[in-house]
Amino acid sequence: MARIAVIGAGTGAMAAAARLAVAGHRVTVYERSRTYGGSLGRHARDGFVFDTGPSLLHLPAVYRDLFVKTGKKSLEQCVTLTQVDPASRHLFADGTAVSLPNASRAGVVGALDAALGEGSGARWGEFLDRAGTAWDRSRRPLLEEPLRDDHQVLGRDPYPAVRRRRLLRSARQARTVAEVGSVELADPRLAALLDGYALSYGLDPRHAPAAAALLPYMEETFGSWYVAGGMRALADAVYERCLARRVTFVFGAEVVRVTEKDGRAAGVELADGESVEADHVVLGAQPRPELSPGQEPLPGGAPGERPGVERGRVPGRFLVLLSLRGAREAGAVHRTVVHPADGAAEQEAVFGGRAAERPTVTVLRPDDPATRPDGEHEAVTLMATVAPHGPVDWTDAVLCERFAESMIGRAAEAVPGLRERMIRSETRTPADTAADTGAEGGSVPAPALAGADGAFLHSGNRTPLPGLYLAGGWSHPGGGMAHAGMSGALVAGLVVEGDGFRGSR
Repeated sequence: MARIAVIGAGTGAMAAAARLAVAGHRVTVYERSRTYGGSLGRHARDGFVFDTGPSLLHLPAVYRDLFVKTGKKSLEQCVTLTQVDPASRHLFADGTAVSLPNASRAGVVGALDAALGEGSGARWGEFLDRAGTAWDRSRRPLLEEPLRDDHQVLGRDPYPAVRRRRLLRSARQARTVAEVGSVELADPRLAALLDGYALSYGLDPRHAPAAAALLPYMEETFGSWYVAGGMRALADAVYERCLARRVTFVFGAEVVRVTEKDGRAAGVELADGESVEADHVVLGAQPRPELSPGQEPLPGGAPGERPGVERGRVPGRFLVLLSLRGAREAGAVHRTVVHPADGAAEQEAVFGGRAAERPTVTVLRPDDPATRPDGEHEAVTLMATVAPHGPVDWTDAVLCERFAESMIGRAAEAVPGLRERMIRSETRTPADTAADTGAEGGSVPAPALAGADGAFLHSGNRTPLPGLYLAGGWSHPGGGMAHAGMSGALVAGLVVEGDGFRGSR
């Protein structure tokens, strides 16, 4: 039985802790805040309840596997999962709108044809076929295996971009998300749809490799799922599973240093001066030198850096939490995305360290009695991807009020009578995220992507310091609920089976 210290109580770290405890190890989790869950926060007031992190679950098989491997009760016995249908509704700047069915390729093709014109669905369907090829080519080395020593193989983009002949000019082949939109999708609304997927994960469509096509493919193939009570309920379930496996949690315990002895990790030092010995240490927080000694940046740049993004400018999220009077109307869609007329201007602002004038706004309206005081009220969350705190001062009350007002104005296109129904609006900014999670600037890590010479990969789960491992969104295979859960499984495999571990089969 090994002693294992886990730094942070995010979902990736807890996933690793539960698996390691089942393997017979003595696991203690040290969390700087007073609660678990990392980005899966919850805000409640006067009977209104809001998620303050991810709102939908994609690729639930990751958490089904976690619960199967760590206890007798399945995921569905611990939380209630419901497929969201339609998966999303999209409002475009020209006034057109389309609702996309959940996990139905034929349904999506038909909906796009009906809303955007004949042939639109076929172009999107052909794009998803190519995205599926990219998924098949990269799924195992990118998502299911520890980052290989020869990770340069993932520097090649797995997306089979189409060469388009141009009159009197050489053939053009898309290399980025934006180029896929312009070269392969042609319709600016389809391009905006693809850009919106990338932006929602914190990726700049102008620089993210075409392999980011995996993200809409993942959502549209495996579906979007809502956890009853909000995503915080999933964090509750993972935490309870850890407790059932006798994982110990110490809250209000900030780890300031990973200690070393004889050339390997030997424990952690807490802010109060206490030193704790351990045979292995799992870092489930954003790496920094004192917590990840010897960790070297990937060839594509230091962890968290991306092409076109200056250091410290990885995006965060701005939320507006709306308490509304009046019942949710029949047929209301759970998730609506309101796209701007000038997506390029928004991208320049977000990834250039400024507040966008007209952001893409995601409107979340769960049909869940647990989120509202009664049937005559509704809890609505507005979300936008924004520059992190630092380049933008998200503690500036005037700026936050102006930005929230812009988001509410855009959301009014999706929610009938929104302004007249408002009882209260509250905001959550990247500055709040930074305070709650410790992430620099309140940044939210993006999923790892193949291509771009490895610039969109994250630090591997193994580190140069023997006995120190990385789990969670800031390590391989990157951010997002599914990816964080995968990282926990990879770390547990490496600790239990050693460096010979090659991933789940």
